[in-house]
Amino acid sequence: MVQRKTLPIAAHFGVYHIDKAAVSKRIAACPLRGCYCGMPARTEILPGILRNTQKTVTMTVTGRIGPAHTGHMCSQEGLGLNRITREFLYHYTDFQALDGILRCTQLRVNNILNMNDAAEMRHFMRGLCAAVVRRLEQEGPREAVPEVRRLFREELKRDFSYSAYAACFSFHRDDAAQWERYGNRGRGVCIAFRSRFLEQMAGGALSLQKVFYQDDMDGHALASVFCRLIQDGAAVSADAPGIRDALRDAWICSVAFKHPSFWSEHEMRLVVFPFEQGEFDVQPCYHITTERIKKYYPLDLLSMCRRAGIGLEDLITELIIGPESTQSPAILQDYLRDNGLDRLADRISLSSCPLRRPPV
Repeated sequence: MVQRKTLPIAAHFGVYHIDKAAVSKRIAACPLRGCYCGMPARTEILPGILRNTQKTVTMTVTGRIGPAHTGHMCSQEGLGLNRITREFLYHYTDFQALDGILRCTQLRVNNILNMNDAAEMRHFMRGLCAAVVRRLEQEGPREAVPEVRRLFREELKRDFSYSAYAACFSFHRDDAAQWERYGNRGRGVCIAFRSRFLEQMAGGALSLQKVFYQDDMDGHALASVFCRLIQDGAAVSADAPGIRDALRDAWICSVAFKHPSFWSEHEMRLVVFPFEQGEFDVQPCYHITTERIKKYYPLDLLSMCRRAGIGLEDLITELIIGPESTQSPAILQDYLRDNGLDRLADRISLSSCPLRRPPV
């Protein structure tokens, strides 16, 4: 009987060093549904970028790794996967959101489709469609190409049915672009989170995902999945079970890809898919402004920290006051101490970023 285990969601995305000798022993793609670990001898079905070095293969995983078991690529025991991480992730926001995180111990995840990249999720879906079309034009059946284009065109009309919700982080500390875009034009705050604790807190429907900035999806595993289904005679229809599952998985993968013009953000995301309701029981909330109603999900940071065996001040290691902020450090310290965050009160710093407020 094959021994099975499930990889933590946080390990689904990232960069791994894999021993080349172990890779050479894997001669078949993992047969488990929803697993895109792929087969090292066939680069086109790997879920990311495969780079060979003298002794190791570095694989950047951009697709979901399914349930793992010994003897397959997705086995941690078989390959000895070592996650490459940076110690801190930085969340740029305003002071109102900071109060929600620290005093209310809630971290909001917002609809990705409403973020500043107008092509969120759709960028990957369009690129995947183009990759499938190119493959079919080369390998056939060419007559399926118009149907594939129609399939993805109709699927893109359903984007809000697959909306993902995320809290966004950057690897960059005190970064001008981040202040300008997300830190209330430099008048907000940057919150440093310890990345390994965020990874521990991810699980179930919640995943910590690295963002990749690329246009070409030819090498993505799902391009092969779609082509194989079509070449095996599957109807090019969202009602066909295999195609339906592949489309669902494509929407899940789509949050890990953005247009290359955003590459300087070096982003990580804490992501949830409400349409995957099985393990997600958080009720939505609504933020009402004078202009519109926004939907979000409040994550209970206190409960998440308790499950990880840490406190909020273990998770959050520094607060950086924005370069254009008028916030008094002394008053911020009083606020933190009055909310029982004495250690964090000693971890306040001022931005050294020379960001200048644009003239009015």
